[in-house]
Amino acid sequence: MFTAEENALLTETGPGTPMGNVFRSYWMPVLLTRELEADGAPQRVRLLGEDFVAFRDSEGRVGVVSPRCAHRGANLFFGRNEQCGLRCAYHGWKFDVHGQCVDVPTAEPEIAKTLKPKAAIRALKVQEYGDIIWAYLGNDTPPPLPKLEFAELPPQHRFVSKKLQQCNWAQAVEGGLDTAHFSFLHTNFKDGERAPLMPQKPGVNEPKKARYRWLVEDATPKYNILQHASGLVFGASRKADNDQLYWRITQFMMPNHSLAPNSFPGENSQGNTWVPVNDESCWIFCFAYNIEKPFSDEDRDRMAAGQGIFATVDDDFVPIRNRDNDYLIDRNLQRNSNFTGITGIAEQDAAIVDSQGIIADRTQEMLGQTDLGVVRFRQMMLNATRDLTAENSPHGLHTPDAYLVRSGDAMSEDGASLTDILEARFGEKGGADLSEV
Repeated sequence: MFTAEENALLTETGPGTPMGNVFRSYWMPVLLTRELEADGAPQRVRLLGEDFVAFRDSEGRVGVVSPRCAHRGANLFFGRNEQCGLRCAYHGWKFDVHGQCVDVPTAEPEIAKTLKPKAAIRALKVQEYGDIIWAYLGNDTPPPLPKLEFAELPPQHRFVSKKLQQCNWAQAVEGGLDTAHFSFLHTNFKDGERAPLMPQKPGVNEPKKARYRWLVEDATPKYNILQHASGLVFGASRKADNDQLYWRITQFMMPNHSLAPNSFPGENSQGNTWVPVNDESCWIFCFAYNIEKPFSDEDRDRMAAGQGIFATVDDDFVPIRNRDNDYLIDRNLQRNSNFTGITGIAEQDAAIVDSQGIIADRTQEMLGQTDLGVVRFRQMMLNATRDLTAENSPHGLHTPDAYLVRSGDAMSEDGASLTDILEARFGEKGGADLSEV
């Protein structure tokens, strides 16, 4: 059983907290690239309980800086983004993307020359990668940026967005790693029984279609978990037709990246990165990609409107169905055709993890064998805090290539091992240096 102390250790990511120190050891997504325009409006950013202002200067460079002007503390969100700097609207002091004060118009030139070095404000180290703006919140030299396959592909092969989650980051991650819930949460309802998410024709056992039936028929997947150089790989097998097994393979990469299952060869891959806003909410950066073909405009329109891991969101990326309106649950729909009565895969996920509370109380749980992945995730995160305390690098920090892994679905004969499945389905991208945990 998880203790209250362990729960606090896992969920609290503010400045000075052990888990906060873990997150500050890695690069974090901050904004989508498209959220900032050169000389455009600055954006408020709250990350790991800290406040910043982000802007793109006249030359296209991004700054993520302290919101407090060094002069009188006015908020730079209200500043003017002009001529390669953010100028405070109060008295005109100006700061560049590195946090350097470049103009003090309220002082004589010689005095301004002395003031400017002392007036520098905090600026995070920033990189743009895969249509996302990444920042490093640590105070030391940052590690290499992890290599993620969606970001390594041509832009035409990926779609990236984000959505707000109204609960603690850790339970949102756990929802993404838990494949057992697909047998219930993401099913339909017909004739008083759970029914496959997709319509089924009698006698059809082609895996891409029959998997939705197998999810309903076998609600007790058998978990196999291996550790690799950047995190964990979860293999959950269910009984399929003709004495075969249907495998759903999920990847978790430290400290907050996941690749989802539900893709056979040729289908789109999907993944998430969960970034704490504070201890009570998080941003989920969502990405879909196809290694074989580019997305069409129609593909992008469907994802932008809310498909799969992508929620239907407003202009601020807040889901239309959210905690404040009970996810627009339709009880009539629930009685007749949809197991939850909530429209959308992403919205169903959000509703159920939010329902555990703003911060889930893990001391009151009763875990079973299908929760093994959640247990291993928690252990890896708590181990990371111990590594930092012992002045060791947390898992995956200096192995950027180890993040180039894949997830998806596979079929096998009964008795096949997860190692065999990973080798046959993904080759070297199943995970490097696999080991039992």
